[in-house]
Amino acid sequence: MNARKTCRTLTALLVGLTLLQAGCAKDSDEEPRWASEETAGKLTIHMMHLWPEGGAPGQYQIVNKIIAEYQAENPNVTITQEVLDNERYKAKIRVLSAVNDLPDVGLTWPAGYLQDFVQGNLFTPLDDLLHGDLEDAFLPGATEAYNVGGKTYALPLEFNIAPVYYNKRIFAKYGLQPPATYEELLQIVKKLADHGVVPIALGDKDRWTGSLWYMYLADRITGTENLANAIKGTVSFTDPGLIQAAKKIQDLVGMNAFSKGFNGLSNDEAKAQFMDSQAAMYLMGTWELPNYTTSATVPQSFRDSMGFFKFPAVAGGKGNVDSWVGGPGVGLFVAENSPVKEEAKKFVRYFVKRWGEESVNGAGVIPATKVDTSKIQLPQLYVDLLKEVNKATNMTLFADVLMPNDAAEVHLNQVQALFGNEIDPVHFAKAHDAAIKKGN
Repeated sequence: MNARKTCRTLTALLVGLTLLQAGCAKDSDEEPRWASEETAGKLTIHMMHLWPEGGAPGQYQIVNKIIAEYQAENPNVTITQEVLDNERYKAKIRVLSAVNDLPDVGLTWPAGYLQDFVQGNLFTPLDDLLHGDLEDAFLPGATEAYNVGGKTYALPLEFNIAPVYYNKRIFAKYGLQPPATYEELLQIVKKLADHGVVPIALGDKDRWTGSLWYMYLADRITGTENLANAIKGTVSFTDPGLIQAAKKIQDLVGMNAFSKGFNGLSNDEAKAQFMDSQAAMYLMGTWELPNYTTSATVPQSFRDSMGFFKFPAVAGGKGNVDSWVGGPGVGLFVAENSPVKEEAKKFVRYFVKRWGEESVNGAGVIPATKVDTSKIQLPQLYVDLLKEVNKATNMTLFADVLMPNDAAEVHLNQVQALFGNEIDPVHFAKAHDAAIKKGN
């Protein structure tokens, strides 16, 4: 994500406050924190993003390169930045939305995550940007995820799928091959655990990380359509296949499949464990690709040891191994109350176009715009994952992105409780049904 993925810190308390206060703040005489300057023909655009130099060096450098180029071409414009890591960004953007004090340009996630901001009249429509050099520029389905009520409220930058990355050296040491079936995956988990190796790096303190495992199991067992309908509320989460998926999560926990103390570890801590070769596998979105392909701060020996496999088929399941959890990643919004709205929209158009051109080579991420990679020398891992994107039979957006905010918060809490053996699969399912029914 940059990732995608999507802990909703403070959401339950702040969503209502967002919608209540957004309109009120517009009538306030108090100057907002992000007050943009526009004097003597010069103006300032404030941008907020989630690619800090330490955690996402490739993306960080590209953002600064694009900003420098834009300022050089538009000497009357200054663009300032506030940069936070993924989880702090999500928390802060909610706090700022509650007082209608958003930056002029920022990042958002699609679908259900977006809806509260749109309902609060916090984001401005960007449909007028989908013409000219951006007409037909996006991958199929990319902008639709940001459409609410027939209007597009953000332009996507990334397109992500979530493979299982694995350490080839660890697999070779124990005579292991990437699994084609879920049963083979369980055999790998058992062998690694028996030898004192952490099979799977997981930091479920952030909750959405555990949701990835549940979603894939649900998809492979009950099928893509059934899973999507459950999230929409037209199929009950007590569906036998969905119950079975929840049970398999707890079976994995019982096999010591995950990092010790995983529910107390952040995703960054789990990622560090994997990148220190202290765990064999790691299920995560392709926003992590730079760490395994292009990042000069990561040892080449580790990058050379990286492979991936699709989440395997479950015996008797209805899912397709070419069905992925993924879809459009973060997108750029423009604040509805921005005093420099038109220039901010102009910058967003420029940024999206340049990001597509730069992100493949400079960051090793898969952009949401169409890019000709035929003349670019790319790492094999990137090439192979790009092929998977192109042949995917389905992309199911992350559950906590698809669901309305309140239901998503319940989902994330229930997933964490499921992993912690604090709730059984039936109660897990009923809690989902109740939350989705309440939101419909």
